[in-house]
Amino acid sequence: MRTGIVLGNIWATRKEEKLEGLKLLIVQPTNLLDDSAIEEPIIAADIIGAGVGEEVIFVSGSSARGAVRDMSVPVDATVVGIVDGKDVDESLV
Repeated sequence: MRTGIVLGNIWATRKEEKLEGLKLLIVQPTNLLDDSAIEEPIIAADIIGAGVGEEVIFVSGSSARGAVRDMSVPVDATVVGIVDGKDVDESLV
């Protein structure tokens, strides 16, 4: 699992039929400890109703397909949680 910030929504009128009904988000992966942006933004399926600006937890690969409960759905990332808060012991970092 990884964290990211929802930057926005993305729509596709024409898409693989197994993607029908899935909300798609633009997610900026972030460093878990300092929330800095890492990598390029990704497109992730949203199964929990996350919104723009929220910090989210997402999974990728087969875990992303398992989260949408259909291993044949062509998704590489799925948002599975909205972060309410974090508590990091800085002395251990």
